[in-house]
Amino acid sequence: MLEYVHDWPAIVYVHPGQGTLFIGQTLYDMQAGDLFLIPGNTIHRTLPDAIDPAITTALTFSPLLFSDGAAADSFTPSTMFEYCKLSKHYRWDTKQDNKSIPQLLDHLHLAHTSKNRCEPAVIQMLQQLLRFLDAELCQGTLPNSRTSTPISAWMNEALQYIDEHLFEDIHLPLLARFTKVSPTQLSQLFQQLIGLNVMEYIFTQRILYAKDLLHHSSSSISEIAAQCGFDSLSCFYKKFKAVTGAPPSHFRRHTSWYLD
Repeated sequence: MLEYVHDWPAIVYVHPGQGTLFIGQTLYDMQAGDLFLIPGNTIHRTLPDAIDPAITTALTFSPLLFSDGAAADSFTPSTMFEYCKLSKHYRWDTKQDNKSIPQLLDHLHLAHTSKNRCEPAVIQMLQQLLRFLDAELCQGTLPNSRTSTPISAWMNEALQYIDEHLFEDIHLPLLARFTKVSPTQLSQLFQQLIGLNVMEYIFTQRILYAKDLLHHSSSSISEIAAQCGFDSLSCFYKKFKAVTGAPPSHFRRHTSWYLD
């Protein structure tokens, strides 16, 4: 199961230190006070600075905390994560927010790691944090911070081409010709930034799309495999298990219910 793809959404807050964070198709430089909202099923990877590595607080949570009456009202944090995914803006600047967000994160961490941990209190603190962030985004008081770190033009072209032709016959030599760089150079940069080679990245993106179809459509597994660009059902099963840790049939039966 891949470490840089999670079903659940994540919040990453940057304390002192530096580094870069790849999310979706964007590379961000990390600075103290940055807040990243990472939707579930989004490829991301942190690259700490070799001299001054960033210290971060990373928080993932189950959507089940906001369903079936788990919350006191109809609040759901999915809207702000969907906004980030659609707008492709994942980084927000909290420096103008004084210390509200780091304080909430610290209190949540202490409550979660306490020997006398009270689960309802932890959930309540998490809900408080998410409501605070949701209100800040809705009011526009949590601005999208600095522009993203520039990726080489040809790397950006490769990522865009994959996004636009994801289910077609894409391979490394084709991308190399399209971007006018050598296959070796293209493959090395993919591995350096994303932690995946070109074909692993393509297959992972296809599987993430297939997960959504398994949850939201009634299409058969073979139909979904073909729709996602897999010529072989056995290949689809193999890649799906490599990304998710379970075969698609098991995923549909036992895990898709918590993704709403």
